[in-house]
Amino acid sequence: MSLDTARKSACATIASIYGLSALLSAAVVLDRIAVIAGTHVIKASDIDRDVRLTDFLNRASLDFSASAKREAAERLITQQIIRDEVVSGGYRRPPESEAIELESELRRDRFGGSEQRLVEGLQRYRLTTAELREQLLWQITVLQYIDERFRGGIVVTDEDVRSYYEQHGAELRRQYPKDSSFEALAPKIRASLEGERINKSFDEWLDQARKSYRVEFKQGAFVEEGVK
Repeated sequence: MSLDTARKSACATIASIYGLSALLSAAVVLDRIAVIAGTHVIKASDIDRDVRLTDFLNRASLDFSASAKREAAERLITQQIIRDEVVSGGYRRPPESEAIELESELRRDRFGGSEQRLVEGLQRYRLTTAELREQLLWQITVLQYIDERFRGGIVVTDEDVRSYYEQHGAELRRQYPKDSSFEALAPKIRASLEGERINKSFDEWLDQARKSYRVEFKQGAFVEEGVK
């Protein structure tokens, strides 16, 4: 069991528009309603974009299968539930500078610090830097919301920390061979246990919120398509 407390967020992607039609003899793009979530509309283009962003961030090939679109729709429903809570609860939105910093880390780690290579990578998924930055900002917003909303009710006792250390001693010694003493690892163990319990509280809240949230999937919302 890792002591890494960072949530990886997986977070979501965005994309292009479905359908062509004629209106007053002019061709226009129709963006179909795919899902109604609460009082909000999730469009086909929202699902498409979410697929693109998720696959880009996960370094995966683009997948526009019906199952991938359904997973994207579920992510967007979850996001809308959280977004409603963020707004109604008056939680602050992180500054854009935090997303810019995360974007800089991604550029450094995946593209050797090259802005051109980052842009080219995004173009292969038909994404823009603005879409990427907005997605990163949303990920930061979710993590901040979870921490502010659920950390206050979390208690990790000294006994909890000691018990974890004793139960996972062999694994901890392999993971931290230079210093695996209780004194050295206690802060990491405490942070890990706090993170697990925060996540558990969040998952339980989200499960209940999802059950009471109005969701309507429109017919034909998840038609399988090839890579665009």
